[in-house]
Amino acid sequence: MTHFGIICPAGTGHLNTMIPLGRELLRRGHRVTVLGFLDAQVTTLASGLEFQPFAEDEFPVGSNAEEFTQRGKLSGMAALQYSLKAGNKRLAAILRDAPTAIKKASIEALLVDQISLEGGTIAEFLNIPFITVCSAVLLNREPNIPPIVTTWQYNPTWKGRLRNQIGYQLLNLLTKPIRETIAESREEWKLPLYSNRNDYYSKLAQISQQPAKFEFPRQNLPPHFHFTGPYHNPATRKPVPFPFEQLTDKPLIYASMGTIINRLPEFFQTIASACEGLDAQLVISLGAGATPESLPPLPGNPLVVGYAPQLELLQKATLTITHAGMNTTLESLSNGVPMVAIPVMNDGPGVAARIAYTGVGEVVALKELSVTKLRSAIEKVLTQESYKKRAIEMQEAIVRSGGVKKAADIIEQVILTGKPVLA
Repeated sequence: MTHFGIICPAGTGHLNTMIPLGRELLRRGHRVTVLGFLDAQVTTLASGLEFQPFAEDEFPVGSNAEEFTQRGKLSGMAALQYSLKAGNKRLAAILRDAPTAIKKASIEALLVDQISLEGGTIAEFLNIPFITVCSAVLLNREPNIPPIVTTWQYNPTWKGRLRNQIGYQLLNLLTKPIRETIAESREEWKLPLYSNRNDYYSKLAQISQQPAKFEFPRQNLPPHFHFTGPYHNPATRKPVPFPFEQLTDKPLIYASMGTIINRLPEFFQTIASACEGLDAQLVISLGAGATPESLPPLPGNPLVVGYAPQLELLQKATLTITHAGMNTTLESLSNGVPMVAIPVMNDGPGVAARIAYTGVGEVVALKELSVTKLRSAIEKVLTQESYKKRAIEMQEAIVRSGGVKKAADIIEQVILTGKPVLA
């Protein structure tokens, strides 16, 4: 039996990936502890995993929600800059407190969300193995792959590579404080400095919840990189009441802008207006920070709820309107549901670019969002069979990918052999 520690952001999108993986390892007889800020404690303990907090005074309960409130009012570059600034503050606290917390809990190996760039440094300092888990779009850089904060399409020409290079240079400037904070800890702990952005990730195994089919053509991934497909598990979700009796026999359009991007009520006004008059029923899930009562009456009288049982509704849905969060996207595709994506922040543009590239949906850029453009995209996806066909093909690819069981197999093999697990 191995005692695994999990390092990941406290946001729902990351916990909904890491907790099912932890539960699978727990089912196999291992011990699993989530290391993090207090906002992740209730969800973690409710899932049956252990929890080890740190920086309780600096980040008390509710600090995550406060950050989400501010971030949810932003979009585009402003949202990314806010996320990076807040993330660097939390990263410094993790580097300061996590080694002591890990030693205190007698943790023997780490599962590190790829977005938690500090995790590898902590594992090296403690001389314990770590595995990289990609909850979001995989961050591994290649010249032909556009930065995940853009909706740029795959273009392996010299023009495309030049465009990507400029994008990565800008991203390097934005993330410089984060890299400097990690470098300071590495110097203090007498660890060699990283020479390449891909050095942050595990040399033993890197696993992504994307199926390989939902990715641009890759040429330079390490031999120990694995596409396993998503880890969604209804048993790890808190039950959510929903008026299922109000659903009609019309095609269901499910709209969710995630748990952060919901402080912009004009989004829901635009979505409702775009769906008004269609031969379909619109269900809007607001997520945190908004209530149905806080909105004015919406066109077309859609069914609006604060939270929705997403996995259950997607089994009934014909179309998803989404902010292009990775979890909602993969959960839609796991049910063969095509999408219309309105990417807003973080890796949403990169997910949306893959939605367009694989033909499982349409993308409406935030700066071009209007009722007319959104309605046109919705009608296109609803009426052209190719989108549903490709979504079903992606659903089949997800089933073949292996999911949480394959991911756990890889993790156990790393611990058993102490060597890289090759794909």
